[in-house]
Amino acid sequence: MRLWKNLLMAGAMSVLVVSAVAAAADVKIGFVVKQPEEPWFQDEWKFADIAAKEKGFTLVKIAAEDGEKALSAIDNLGAQGAQGVIICTPDVKLGPGLVARANANQLKLMTVDDRLVNSKGKPLENVPHMGISATKIGETVGQAIVDQIKARGWNMKEVGAIRVSYDQLPTAKDRVEGAISVLKQNGFLAQNVFDAPQSKTDTEAALNAATVVLNKNPGIKKWVAFGLNDEAVLGAVRATEVAGLKATDVVAVGIGGSDAAMNEFKKPSATGFYGSVIISPKRHGYETTINMYNWVTANKEPEKLILTSGKLATRDTYKDVRKELGLQ
Repeated sequence: MRLWKNLLMAGAMSVLVVSAVAAAADVKIGFVVKQPEEPWFQDEWKFADIAAKEKGFTLVKIAAEDGEKALSAIDNLGAQGAQGVIICTPDVKLGPGLVARANANQLKLMTVDDRLVNSKGKPLENVPHMGISATKIGETVGQAIVDQIKARGWNMKEVGAIRVSYDQLPTAKDRVEGAISVLKQNGFLAQNVFDAPQSKTDTEAALNAATVVLNKNPGIKKWVAFGLNDEAVLGAVRATEVAGLKATDVVAVGIGGSDAAMNEFKKPSATGFYGSVIISPKRHGYETTINMYNWVTANKEPEKLILTSGKLATRDTYKDVRKELGLQ
């Protein structure tokens, strides 16, 4: 009798396992990104693929470089019978339209990286979102700079700061303001922070902007620099080199962990580019996908707002940090 009961229980468990596998196989989730050629989005897709393989569902990756393609992607997924979609839209102002299109196609909607806004520019708080805490990342940059100023024995009041700015982008402004707040908390003089507005968010534009600041302030011999991303900060570093400053007299900290930053660390001699706060795409790809899967299969809605931060990498630590973040 006991053997018979055990066989029945084993059979029931097998049915449950098979049913669970079958249920997962029926799940289809879309992951839409605005710039598929960018390493960040390629890594997001890579980690989303890992989640899909772990759970046994189908992941549909779609590139949507403009608003029309983003809306079409939602319809495409609906036609395929998908149950959910994660999107980094090329235009956050499409928020109401994307929500309406997702509802029409009976798709659960979650955003990543860029948060949807309404017609008044306010975040659509009912749509679950995972994004980057620009302020926290800026604060990490600021703390790294402060630590280096102290480690090098500099007089805080004699140091100049190049604020490579692109204030038309809110994220960029939040990042640099986060860095400045930490500097000021540690005694950095507000009048020694100099704005270097970029015309574009690339290295050349940053070099040109930083050069103007350096030329106007030849009396300052020690400098720190920060900005939206690694490229902006590298531009400032190149400007200090052109101005004849030694690498030991510059502390520049970027954001992103880009290839350009990693190449800077690999140079035979250290430059003024001290570090980069690496933002990991792992959570943005893997965790969002798992959250959507749980929402679809168990009706467990994700948190409305999840903000991630970054980790400082330097010439000495970048390999370990990249490994820790699953980037190599």
